[in-house]
Amino acid sequence: MAGERTKLVVAARDKLGSAESRRLRREGIVPGVLYGSGAQPVAISIRERELRRALTGAGGLHSILDVEIDGTGESHASILKEYQVDPVRGGVTHVDLQEVRLDRPITASVAVQLVGGEDAPGVREGGVLSQPLREIAVEALPLEVPERIELDVSGMTTGDTLRVADVEAPSGVTLVDDPETVIATLTAPTRVVEPEEVLEGEEAEAVEGEEAAAAAPEGGAEAALEADVAGDQGTAEG
Repeated sequence: MAGERTKLVVAARDKLGSAESRRLRREGIVPGVLYGSGAQPVAISIRERELRRALTGAGGLHSILDVEIDGTGESHASILKEYQVDPVRGGVTHVDLQEVRLDRPITASVAVQLVGGEDAPGVREGGVLSQPLREIAVEALPLEVPERIELDVSGMTTGDTLRVADVEAPSGVTLVDDPETVIATLTAPTRVVEPEEVLEGEEAEAVEGEEAAAAAPEGGAEAALEADVAGDQGTAEG
């Protein structure tokens, strides 16, 4: 939801290094960095439950975070710049926040959601709807960045393709990606061809003999036999 703002209280970190970061994570605290507009980055730490609450609201990952450091009462309008996730446990292990000016546009990646797929004629005929591109880059004021952009695919037939140029951007939002980039395709279902049964041994030889006999012209077998007999006789006489 564009315009969603969430307060996030963080603490400044004095101790740095991987050992300190591991200690914080064991205590349910996520280390991070707040990057300011021209100012020096500030090392921060955030309670994991507070971070989860801030990033699972109506605005999702595109919420404007009013970051307050050490309860000073001064807030810094910021966005989530980058985050890292534990590949095993799945929890967030580090975050980078970027302070922004609310009156200046920013570039952000927004999820593309396909709608109406079950009504598409090509899908009803058994076609396969695919989505090669799941996020699209947009430029907008921080408070105007949408949580997602919907793309109507209900009119797609087999063989159709929808590109970035087919997306209708919300008011105040500019699409940054190449207009020819493919977002959705609808292809015919893949036909599975069963492999032919492989015959072995005497059965294969018998089948080959039957096929050869069927393919021979009328009288061909008798002529071949007579030639063999004549050849044998000639050898005997020699």
